[in-house]
Amino acid sequence: MGRRDRRTRLADAALGAVLPLLLLAAWEIATRFALVSSFLLPRPGAVVVRLAEEIAAGTLPAAAGATLLRLTVSYGIAAVVGVGLGIAMARLRTVRWVLDPVVSIALPSPKISLLPILVLWFGVFDTPKIVIGVLSCVFPIVAGTAAGAAGVDRHLIWSAENLGTRPGALLWRVVLPAALPQIVTALQVALPIAFIAVVVAEMLTGGGGLGGGLIEATRLADPAGAFAHLVAIGVLGFLAMAALRRLRRFILVWHEEEQRQGVII
Repeated sequence: MGRRDRRTRLADAALGAVLPLLLLAAWEIATRFALVSSFLLPRPGAVVVRLAEEIAAGTLPAAAGATLLRLTVSYGIAAVVGVGLGIAMARLRTVRWVLDPVVSIALPSPKISLLPILVLWFGVFDTPKIVIGVLSCVFPIVAGTAAGAAGVDRHLIWSAENLGTRPGALLWRVVLPAALPQIVTALQVALPIAFIAVVVAEMLTGGGGLGGGLIEATRLADPAGAFAHLVAIGVLGFLAMAALRRLRRFILVWHEEEQRQGVII
């Protein structure tokens, strides 16, 4: 079974690489035969060279580190606050009455529109980027956690209560484990939202980071530099999502979705 699983995963990885390779080939053909101006679309080789230069100079790792730090702080704050508020909404009627209108209004609202006010309050450096990241992803976490905790099978709760389980133990031993798959799903949904918000905030306010580097390269009419930062943004986002998928597998190793073969999370 282990060898078969490895072959299946390799086949899945090969299939997943087909579309990116086709897009890369189309990119190379379009630039090699001058179907598109090199100013609008630099050759892949030029982007790779610029990536190597930026990495060797240390500018790209520094920018990626700044973006990753802002993402980690904002996402961590949103995860703690969002899960806590979501569970409180599901378990406490008063909290639900107070927060439900706020979440219903804030969830679909474009939080990036608050960025000018945050810049006015906190300046253009790390704080407004972190705050906009928190505001952008905390509400999906609250909504997903509340739905997961409220959807726990009532028979499980009644059985635990009849066995004398106290409210605190009921939360930790019954509600949280039963709601954990949906909570982790909400966290997975929120991560790219936080990443997008942080990068867009960097693009609009500067202050370093991959988004700031992308805008700076664009202003300097440096297409290779702009695409190098785009590639770095894509790679960083991919690695962040891959890390969260691995964390999900670790947290939910006991869950039935991890027992099934060939499930893509």
